[in-house]
Amino acid sequence: MIPLGIYVGVGLYLYFNQKNMIFFPKKNFDASPKEYNLQWENVDIRVGNKENIFGWYFPIADAKADKVVLFCHGNAGNISDRLPTVKFLVGLKINVFIFDYRGYGKSKGELSEVNVYGDARLGYHWLIHEKKFKPKDIFILGRSLGGAVAIDLAKDVECGGLIVESSFTSTMDLGKKMFPWFPIKSLTKYRFDSIDKIDLVNCHLLIAHSPDDDVIPFYMGQALFEKAKEPKKFFHLQGRHNEIEYLKDPQYIQALTDFFRF
Repeated sequence: MIPLGIYVGVGLYLYFNQKNMIFFPKKNFDASPKEYNLQWENVDIRVGNKENIFGWYFPIADAKADKVVLFCHGNAGNISDRLPTVKFLVGLKINVFIFDYRGYGKSKGELSEVNVYGDARLGYHWLIHEKKFKPKDIFILGRSLGGAVAIDLAKDVECGGLIVESSFTSTMDLGKKMFPWFPIKSLTKYRFDSIDKIDLVNCHLLIAHSPDDDVIPFYMGQALFEKAKEPKKFFHLQGRHNEIEYLKDPQYIQALTDFFRF
């Protein structure tokens, strides 16, 4: 039995510190595309007088590479931590645009659920208006928290396909799993309710999740898949949540290669 004072104190902590429990932004870059032998362009999208979205665009020097991945990353670090995945995608002969949400890396502005959704939309429209990609040639990839961002975007825009790696049904469901003794529904300010949005997505869908995921339960990936519309495919990743050994998996490489051919 938890003493009442401790129970109330923890409940208040959960309520007022949710932002710091969900977002783990990092300002400094630990690596650059040059270290990975990648060609890139710096991208700076202005949002307001004091706000911007910074990202990297990785072009493929091949006229046949007419498709692009819009990469929505997870809740920790910044775009520099995702360069191994970027190199993997570039190796599949597809252009990549990865951006930081406001408050991450060199992106400035207020960090919130509404704004991370808006940041993804800015990235999507930048690809259309600045790089002249057709909507059907834009593939939206979201990993972990970025999966919720990607789902929110894909439900509202035309795209070639949606890839959701190691993501969750909602922050409320995660909260119930982590803090089962608390009224999470009343305490939760950040929803990221992907389970209520996934069936609004009308493009080709690939959901990938590992049974060994130690952060986001495998059953959440399965639940998203079950509720989603066809055409859809589920892929079993290998390893824990923050491991990326699956990028060397020939079967996953083939699954993505086939997916980009739609």
